[in-house]
Amino acid sequence: MTAPGLALVTGATGYIGGLLTPALLERGWRVRVLSRNAGRARSLPWVDDVEVVEGDADSPDDVRRAMEGVDVAYFLLHSMDGTGDFVERDRRLAHTFADAAAEAQVSRVVYLSGLHPDGVPLSPHLASRVEVGDILLAGAAPAAVLQAGVVLGDGSASFDMLRHLTERLPAVVAPRWLSSRIQPIAADDVVHYLAEAATLPSDVNRTFDLGGPEVLTYADMMRRYARATGLGRRFIATVPVLTPSLASHWVGLVTPVGAGVARPLVGSLVHDAVCGEDDLAELVPAPPGGRTGFDDAVARATRHLDPTRWRRSLRRAGALVGAAALAGSLVTDPDSRWYRDLDLPRWQPPPWAFPLVWTALYTEVAIASAAAMAELSEGESTSYARALASNMTLNAGWSALFFRAHQPWLAALDGAALTASGLDLARRARPTGAGKSVGLASYAAWSAFATVLTVAIARRNQAGRRAA
Repeated sequence: MTAPGLALVTGATGYIGGLLTPALLERGWRVRVLSRNAGRARSLPWVDDVEVVEGDADSPDDVRRAMEGVDVAYFLLHSMDGTGDFVERDRRLAHTFADAAAEAQVSRVVYLSGLHPDGVPLSPHLASRVEVGDILLAGAAPAAVLQAGVVLGDGSASFDMLRHLTERLPAVVAPRWLSSRIQPIAADDVVHYLAEAATLPSDVNRTFDLGGPEVLTYADMMRRYARATGLGRRFIATVPVLTPSLASHWVGLVTPVGAGVARPLVGSLVHDAVCGEDDLAELVPAPPGGRTGFDDAVARATRHLDPTRWRRSLRRAGALVGAAALAGSLVTDPDSRWYRDLDLPRWQPPPWAFPLVWTALYTEVAIASAAAMAELSEGESTSYARALASNMTLNAGWSALFFRAHQPWLAALDGAALTASGLDLARRARPTGAGKSVGLASYAAWSAFATVLTVAIARRNQAGRRAA
């Protein structure tokens, strides 16, 4: 193709699609985007320069309509959540796209797949992406399937997982996939090659491996990210005991990346992801200045981020929770004569259970709150910190009312307010991930149990019958 024509971009509201669209416009292409939600597409900064077609990529009629008059078609769709029968869903989307491209006599199809080793069993997610590439290559329209591993850019799920793991874990004993060899690539370079792939000769119908100039282990990338962003040294050891499924849940707890997204990411990291060839470099020009090194890619990706925010949030949450834990421990006296004379319910847990449970809950609240505050907007984070301070005041207040003031009924009222406050914290944290919200809800549940227990103690020891 000697001159730019009309390019169709699916997945334009996603991270890579959102970068590719303006890159195509800069190269002189007219761009049409197919979006299931036209309103969302119209909120993007380049929308006035493109044609928006509202439709479902699962609908043959919608895809055929979007494909009319198209010269090059980009397939940037895949199921990251892994829910339902995602393999069949992606297979169906690929067949629909390939058939519509053939019918419209599209000159070129371009697809972004995953970098993977040959001849080994792959995770279901990565195997599905390979299958999608095979379907497009088997279509009548010539296809270029670009295979990339970890993409370094703010908004890339693989980069988000890397940065959050590094920022939140100064020392970690982690799964063995941290030792896998990876050839990461800057997001800008991926977009460059995707855009340039539109001009490949018509007889090119194949896969191309994409990678940056360095091969690193995941642990190396964590250490390099920490150094490049001034976070200090990271201490990393690997163990062979965590399966990809268990590791994905671990990632979901430690980072804002949900387990549903972490599962395909971890599955793609179990094996080495290193380029086996560099043939695309012989067919299209290199990015201006050459391929971006790891440190420069991190610098670009974090130019609008604050890698120290998690650390500051943890200090803030830890100080609030730690102060409440200390204050509560100072006024709690289970060995006092007053407490030993109380008539306690038979179902009350043994004395040793309370410090164990509260220590675990305080730790959970501090970590979940720090994570929530690090991910919320500045205003929402400040509001959350105030709510946490109120909660911790109520927390310490219960111990003072019960053990020092000897007022079980007032302590019960305090406990009810503490429970409501804990549920409010869980609500505030919910937009930042289910794991944090569940952790805070368990704290609220224990507070509710403590409130019920306090009410039972108050009833069994009425003020007129018990001397303070």
